[in-house]
Amino acid sequence: MAGVLIGLALLAFWLFSLFDVVTTPEDEVRNVPKPLWIIIVVVIPLLGGVVWMARGRPRAPRAAWPVPRARARRRDRTTTPTSCVTSTGGCAATTSPEPS
Repeated sequence: MAGVLIGLALLAFWLFSLFDVVTTPEDEVRNVPKPLWIIIVVVIPLLGGVVWMARGRPRAPRAAWPVPRARARRRDRTTTPTSCVTSTGGCAATTSPEPS
């Protein structure tokens, strides 16, 4: 019984590998041309399928690493902005007393 299950699992893997090679677009196949991959998977069923999965199958696109944002500067807690009405057009800052 165990031999039958192993045989069915190997047959399923071989059929999956063969179907995967046949349905993969020609321009996405890696390392060798697609017809050669079909021959490899058909002639060497188990090893050909493993090599196809490792070396011939197209890689899934990877997401780019997120770029960390620059941290906002912490304001000095002793200065608070006042009104932005000055002769130069900029904002003036005043010093507030320390809270007790």
